[in-house]
Amino acid sequence: MLEKGLSYTEIGILYALREILINIAEIPSGIFADTYGRKSSLAGSFVFYIFSFLIFYLAQSFSLFLMAFILYGIADAFRSGTHKGMIMDYLKINELYEHKTNYYGHTRSCSQKGSAISALIAGVIVLYFGAYKNVFLLSVIPYLINFFLILSYPKELNKVRISTVQKKKPTFKDTLQFFLSNVKNIKVLGIVNTSAIHTAFQKAGKDYIQPVMLHVVMILPFLNSYDAEKKNGLFIGILYFIIFMFTAQASKRASKIDQQTKYDTPFISLIYGFGFGILAGVFYLTTWWLAALLAFTGIYIVENIRKPILTGLLAEHVPNEILTSVISLQSLWKTIITVMLSLLLGVLADKMNVGWALTITSSLLMLVSVFLKLLSSHNHKKE
Repeated sequence: MLEKGLSYTEIGILYALREILINIAEIPSGIFADTYGRKSSLAGSFVFYIFSFLIFYLAQSFSLFLMAFILYGIADAFRSGTHKGMIMDYLKINELYEHKTNYYGHTRSCSQKGSAISALIAGVIVLYFGAYKNVFLLSVIPYLINFFLILSYPKELNKVRISTVQKKKPTFKDTLQFFLSNVKNIKVLGIVNTSAIHTAFQKAGKDYIQPVMLHVVMILPFLNSYDAEKKNGLFIGILYFIIFMFTAQASKRASKIDQQTKYDTPFISLIYGFGFGILAGVFYLTTWWLAALLAFTGIYIVENIRKPILTGLLAEHVPNEILTSVISLQSLWKTIITVMLSLLLGVLADKMNVGWALTITSSLLMLVSVFLKLLSSHNHKKE
C-alpha cells in the first residue's frame, strides 16, 4: 500500500473499515456456518479472498483498495472459527477430543510453516517481477487449490448439527437461541476477551514490522547490485520465513508450555506480548533495527503460543454445536478492538512516528490489562 502512495492514516482507515465490516458479519456468518454447513461456508470465503486479491493487484486508488478490503472482510468473517469448529468435530468423531490443544497446536504449526514457505516465494516473486502487487495475483493460484481441497473434505464435517434440545435439523433461529444461552457464561466471556485483545493487538500492529525489516535489509551487504525494491522484497520474504518458522515451533509446543506453567498462562502471555510491543517501539525510536525486529518476532511467537491454548480452553467450556458461533463472537470482539487500535496506530504513526505509536499503544494495553486483572481478582476475593 505504501508502494501505491497511500499514507499511514489511509492505511489505518482501510484496516479499520475492513474490521467494521467483519464486525457486522462475524456472528451471523458463524451461526450460518453452524446451521447450514461449515465446509460450504469455508469454501465460499475462499471465493471472496480470490476476488479481493485480483482487485489488490489492479488497485491504483484508495476507492479500489477499499473495495478489495470489503471483499477480504467478508471472506474473513466466513472463515474465522469455521475451520476450528471442523477440527473439533473431526476430533470428536475419531475419539481424540482430549488432545484438542496439542492437536490444534500442531495444526497451527503446519499453517505457520506454510506461511514461512509462502513468504519465501513472495520474496522471490518481488525479486523477479520488481513489484509487491504481483504477490496478490500469484496468490490466486494456491487459494484456488485450497478451494478445491476444502470441497474434498469429508461430508460429515459439513453436516448440519443436530440440536441438543430438538431431534431435528436446527434452524438459524435455533442456533442463535442456543448460542445466546451459552455466551452468558462469565467464564466463556473472560476467555473470549483475553484471547481477542492480544490477537487484535498483533493484527493491528503486525504490518508495522515491514518498515523495520526495510531498515534491517538496508544494512545487509548482499545483492547490492540489484534494484533496491527487488532486494528489499527478497530479504523481507526471507525474514518472514524465519519468523514463521519460529511461530511454527511456538504453536507446536503450546500444549507443553501450558502444562508446565504454574501461573495464569493467558494473562502472563498477554503481558509478555504487550511488553514486546513496548520494546519494539523503544528500539524503533533508538534505531536499533535488529532489536526492534526481534521484539516484533516476540509478539508473533506469543500470539502463536496463546492461540492453541485459548482455543482448547474455549472448546472445554462451549458445546461443539455452536463452537464456530462463539469463536465468531471472539472474532467480533477482536475486530472492535482492532478497529480502535488500527486507527490509533495509524494516526500516531503519522503525527509522531511508528516508534511512539507502538510504545504508547502497547503501554496503554498493558496498563488496562493489569487493571482488569486486579479488578477481577478483587471481585473474586469478595465473593
